[in-house]
Amino acid sequence: MNDTLNDILSTSKRPVKILIIKPSALGDIVHSLPFLAAVHKRYPEAEIHWVVAKGLHTFLEGHPLIERLWIMNKDGWKKISRIRQTLPEIKRFWKGLRAEHFDISVDLSGLLRSGLITWAAGARCKLGFSDSDEGSPFFYTHKIQGGDQIHAIDRYLKLARLLDCDTSQIEYPFPPLPAVSELSASLPAEFCIMAPSAGKEANRWPAERFGQLAAKLPLPTVVISSPADSHIVEEVVATSNGKAINLAGQTGLKELVSLIAKARFFICNDTGPMHIAAALDVPVFALFGPANPVRTGPYGTSHTIIRETLPCSPCYAQKPCTKYTWRCMNDLTVEKVLHVIQAIRLKAEKKPTGSRDNT
Repeated sequence: MNDTLNDILSTSKRPVKILIIKPSALGDIVHSLPFLAAVHKRYPEAEIHWVVAKGLHTFLEGHPLIERLWIMNKDGWKKISRIRQTLPEIKRFWKGLRAEHFDISVDLSGLLRSGLITWAAGARCKLGFSDSDEGSPFFYTHKIQGGDQIHAIDRYLKLARLLDCDTSQIEYPFPPLPAVSELSASLPAEFCIMAPSAGKEANRWPAERFGQLAAKLPLPTVVISSPADSHIVEEVVATSNGKAINLAGQTGLKELVSLIAKARFFICNDTGPMHIAAALDVPVFALFGPANPVRTGPYGTSHTIIRETLPCSPCYAQKPCTKYTWRCMNDLTVEKVLHVIQAIRLKAEKKPTGSRDNT
């Protein structure tokens, strides 16, 4: 830490403006909330801004700890067909960031794109991880090693400690959430939730197995996804013997949080809503194959990872699975998943009266 950062963090000159750079994805943004909480608690008078991708910005809109959202059209800017609109948009975006005169920027993404945003914002002190990808450390003035065998939340909190923040407590400051009264009226009094989609196809347990599992569970199952993955949910519902309810694409991001909070437990692949459930302390049963649950699994001790023990897993789905078609996921049977859920839920229900139970 050089004199500039020491000076900014000193008692007499607290940070005035802090920029958090974490555009996507949903799970990563949820992972960043404890960082936001720690920074705000340490510097309550600081003005905090956040760079977020269009579409995901609705999750953070109206957040009381965030002064301003800088919304980047990440997907639109990738399209060659709209380059004439994209170049002026990027120019305005970068010029606007630079005009804020940030004291500190923190790149939680560690990619070339976020590194360029760090450079464009021009903060006096630019924080990031020395082991980030795509050359992004070149743009930082202050770097620490994040490590690749720790959870993303713990990795981000390393940067919070660099800012002299107390990270002894993990807090998730969600934005104000709407009620789900209309949805609630149509749902059973008690239900579990399934999230059968995932960002990578290799991380998906077969949809029909989710349906077969729903048919065997003692509670009705609400199945969620984005509109783009509604076909996956339709397959789950079709194989559930009438035990699953299709809510694909029927909730906004904030409403989704309110819905998940009402669930008895949550069954999923490695996907963004899993991290919302974990943050809400709703018990999670997460099915993992190529991904590494140490790094991207549900955070906390009240959750369960279900996986096949194979020497090739995790492989992060970086290479084609030649001998088998993602054996780590396809060898995972409905019977095994059901057995684990039943064993954990039975144990939870047998807790003595007065003990803590998340159900």
